[in-house]
Amino acid sequence: MSTFYPEKLSVQYGDGVSSTEPLMPRRYTLTHSDITGELFLNIGMNYAWEKIKPMRDEVLGEWKCHGDFLYFCVYLHVDQGQYTPSVSAKRNEVFGRELPLALTAIRYGDQIFFNTYPQLDQAPIIINFLSAYPQFARQENWGTFQNFTT
Repeated sequence: MSTFYPEKLSVQYGDGVSSTEPLMPRRYTLTHSDITGELFLNIGMNYAWEKIKPMRDEVLGEWKCHGDFLYFCVYLHVDQGQYTPSVSAKRNEVFGRELPLALTAIRYGDQIFFNTYPQLDQAPIIINFLSAYPQFARQENWGTFQNFTT
């Protein structure tokens, strides 16, 4: 896993979203610069589709509720069949390796929100690996945000 450097994280809130409201809808778009290593976190009522590059290496996340059960749902775009299985395997491996950094950045970047709603640190994190290849398309439980605090 890469090391998280708070000074390399920029956070931007979209219209209708503040550091404490709303709980839902609250969506996260995390992108990065391969050149500088900077991370860019957009927190909004919608995903920041305009920030997403054709490479599709962003991390998308949102708070969801099933009855009284609150959880954080993440979507990783491994492929839509446009890559060979070997390229998708590499993308899958990179997402898995860098995901702890991404989750740490989301938790750190929205720390006022997490401090306002401390129960969110115990909410499960469900990761959806999206792929046209069955061997990469899966859903995993990655614990809670307690595991990703700085």
